[in-house]
Amino acid sequence: MGIYLYRLKENLKPRGSKVIMPFAFIGDEAFSLRCDFLKPFGQKELNHDRNIFNYQLSRARCRVENAFGILSARFRIFQGAISISSEGIEKAVMAACVLHNYLRRKCGTAYVPEDNVYSENIQYGTIYLGIESTGITRLQRGYNRGSNNEAKQVRLLFTNYFCHEGALSCQDKMIQ
Repeated sequence: MGIYLYRLKENLKPRGSKVIMPFAFIGDEAFSLRCDFLKPFGQKELNHDRNIFNYQLSRARCRVENAFGILSARFRIFQGAISISSEGIEKAVMAACVLHNYLRRKCGTAYVPEDNVYSENIQYGTIYLGIESTGITRLQRGYNRGSNNEAKQVRLLFTNYFCHEGALSCQDKMIQ
């Protein structure tokens, strides 16, 4: 599965949008910027629009970390280093996701209480993080070689989208 994700060249068209967005992974400052991998703007590069991009990227990362936190709280295999083959890891992740989705549908809040789930109130600009993952290892900030212009253009495309078509009513309040 991992190699298929890496080779994915699909583009995404957000609901109601005329803009076609490239598929991209999200990460933090520890990673290099690539066309298929978004990372936040550095503190020295920030302006209003770039703060909005960083806020939106942070929202997405919080959702991913919450989902992994819920999975690792329910499935012990995700609580530490996994010493099985990459094929075995893919099968374990797929099985856990299928079982998790089944249990959420069948058991609802008895399986995952609402206070464990990331939620936000866009009207009031509040965020509740839910369960945070303790299983995700924080990486040291590495040496990032200069990003190519195409990768920078992809990040600017997302920045423009988040500031216009994909803007949230509360995002200006959230970056204050």
